[in-house]
Amino acid sequence: MENSRRVSPAALPAGTVVGSWCVVSQRGRGSYGAVYRAEKVGDVGAGPFALKVALYPWDPRFEREGELLSRIHHPHVPGLHERGWWTGPGGQSFPYLVMDWIEGVQLYEWASRHRLTSRQALRLLAQVARALEATHGPGVDGVHRDVKGENVLVREDAHAVLTDFGSGLFRGASTITRQQPPPGTPQYQSPESLRFQFEHLRQPSARYEARPADDVYALGLTAYRLVTGRYPPATVELEETEEGNRLIHLPLEPPEKWVTLSPELAALIRRMLANEPAARGTAGEVAQAAERAAKRRGRAADRPIALLQGSVPSEGLPWLERLRSARTWRKALLAAAAGALVVGGLWGTAQREEERPQEVAQVAQEEGKEDGGTTGLVEATLESRVGEVAEEPGRVVVGVEVPSEPVPGQRLRPCKKPDTEINGGCWKRLADEVPPCADNSYEWENRCYSPSMAPAQPATSDPP
Repeated sequence: MENSRRVSPAALPAGTVVGSWCVVSQRGRGSYGAVYRAEKVGDVGAGPFALKVALYPWDPRFEREGELLSRIHHPHVPGLHERGWWTGPGGQSFPYLVMDWIEGVQLYEWASRHRLTSRQALRLLAQVARALEATHGPGVDGVHRDVKGENVLVREDAHAVLTDFGSGLFRGASTITRQQPPPGTPQYQSPESLRFQFEHLRQPSARYEARPADDVYALGLTAYRLVTGRYPPATVELEETEEGNRLIHLPLEPPEKWVTLSPELAALIRRMLANEPAARGTAGEVAQAAERAAKRRGRAADRPIALLQGSVPSEGLPWLERLRSARTWRKALLAAAAGALVVGGLWGTAQREEERPQEVAQVAQEEGKEDGGTTGLVEATLESRVGEVAEEPGRVVVGVEVPSEPVPGQRLRPCKKPDTEINGGCWKRLADEVPPCADNSYEWENRCYSPSMAPAQPATSDPP
C-alpha cells in the first residue's frame, strides 16, 4: 500500500497492512522492534496475532530470532506464524515476525495481583523451565540469553509463556554482537559470564559464548526476585591483592533469609544459583524437580509467601548511578575494576533494572503500567514500562557482517564504481567508519559498508 511508504515502523497506524496482516493497535516498543496487535487480512476470526516489526532496515536480529522460533514448538513458547519483509519509507525493507498473541501480564506483576504461594511459584517456574528445555534441546540447540520476569507472560489460567527471543542464539547462527557485554540484562548474568568479562576487560572483541547453564542461572535469579521482591546481594566481588585485582565468589544469601517459603522451593532456587554451572542441573531436571515438589502434600506449600519480620531491602551501590551515566559499559566496568569496586554489585545488588536496550517480542500488558512487585513482600522498585525506549542502540556493541545474500531491494552485480561487489550484491564503502560498524552498516574485511539500493519501482497505479 502506498500509505505504508509514508509511515515509520515505530508507529504504524491502525489499518496498516504488513504482508498478510492488518495492524489493530500498538502494544509496545523496544529499542529494536515494535509490537502490534494484528489480524490476518480476510480472516479476522483467526486472530489476534502479535506482529513484531524491526525499527531498523535489514536488521539481522530478526532473521536469527525468526529462525530460532521456527525450531521451537512448545506450549510455553509463542508459536511463529510468518516472517517476512515490509517496505517502509524510502523503499527500505524492514523484517517482521508474526507470532501467537499472548493475553497475559508479566510474571512479577502477576505475582503482585495474587497472594503468591510456594506451590504456585513452583508450577510457574516448572513451565518456564520446560520452555527452556525445548530451547536447549535437540533440533534447536539454542539459548534464550534474556530470561527474566519481564519476559515471562502469565495468562489468566496461570499458564506461563516465555517470550522475547530477540537475544537468543542457536548453534551455527551468524555473529551479531561483537563487543562486551553479551546480550541480555546485566542483573541476570551468570558468575561465569561475569568472570569472562572481567578477564577480558582489555579485549573488547572477546565474545562470551552463553550456554544452557546461563539460562538456568537467570531463571534462578527470576525465582529469587519473584519470591523475595529483590535481587540477591552480590555473589561475585573484586578483591585487591599484591598481584592485582581478582574475582572471588561469595556465598549466596538464601531466599529463606528474607521470606517464608517451602523448603523445596528454597532448595530449588539455591540449586539454580549455584556458582558451578554443572551443579545447577539442566532445564529439564529443574522442571522435573519443580513439578515433583508442586505435587507434594503439605501446608507449607500453600501458605502465602511472606516477608520475615525485620527483613528490609538492601541498598543499591552508590556508584550504580555513575555507571548509568557512563557513555559505554566497558569504560564503566574498567573504572570499577580500577577502583577495586564490587563488580557483582552491578548485577546483584541493584534494586532497579539497568537501562539497556531490550527487544520486546510479546507485550500483553497495558501501556504505562508499572511493575508492582510482590504483594505482601518487599515492595519492588523495578520501574520498567511497556513502550519506553532506551538510548540509541548499536553504536558501540553491534557489529554485523555482510549477509551471505543481497538484502531486499539491493542492487545486484555487476556493480558500478565506486560500489563494491560482495556476495552478489553492490555495497558502498563508508570511508569514515571502522569496525565495530554503526547501525544500518555492515562489516566486511575490517571495513564498513552500506547496501547500495536500487531505485524503488512505482506502483502500477502511478503515472509513468
